[in-house]
Amino acid sequence: MVALTPAPDIDVMKQVNRQFVTGVTVVTAMDGETPRGLAVNAFSSISLDPPTVMVCVQHISSTHDCLFRADHLAINILSTGQLDVVGTFASKAADKFQDLEWESGPFGSPLIAGSSAQMEVQIRERLRARTHTIFICRVVHAAVAERPPMVYSAGKFFDGGALTSLG
Repeated sequence: MVALTPAPDIDVMKQVNRQFVTGVTVVTAMDGETPRGLAVNAFSSISLDPPTVMVCVQHISSTHDCLFRADHLAINILSTGQLDVVGTFASKAADKFQDLEWESGPFGSPLIAGSSAQMEVQIRERLRARTHTIFICRVVHAAVAERPPMVYSAGKFFDGGALTSLG
C-alpha cells in the first residue's frame, strides 16, 4: 500500500508559483448583451495543430458562470501599455468595460484594443478541477500586434519585450 504524503504548505506553494513567469491575459465573453471579463494568468497553449489552448478560472469569480455558459470567449494577451487594464480586470468593478476601447470578434467575444495579441476561441470542454474550471478551447481567430507583452512574476509586472536573452 502506498502511503499518502501531505500536500505542501500553501505558503510554500505561493513561493513556488512566484518563481514562474507568466503572461498576463484578460479573458472575455458576452453575457447576453453585456461584456464580461477577468484577468487570468492560468493560460497555456496545448497544441498548434489543431490550435488549442486552455484557461483556468476560479469557480467563485463573478465571470465564471458567464464563461461556463458561453460557446466562445476571447483571450487578450495584454501589452506593456495596459497596466490600467489589468488593474481593472483584476478588480471587482461592476462595469470593467466602462471607458475601455474594444470590438467584437468574429464570434462576438470582446477583443480589447491595444493588446499584444488576441484570440477568439470556441469552448470545447469544461473540466471541473476542485476550485477551478479548466476551459479547453479551439482557436478560431487570432491576431498579433507589434506591441511587447506584459509579463508577471513574484507579484510584479514587467516588460516582456525587454527580457535579456540567455543565448
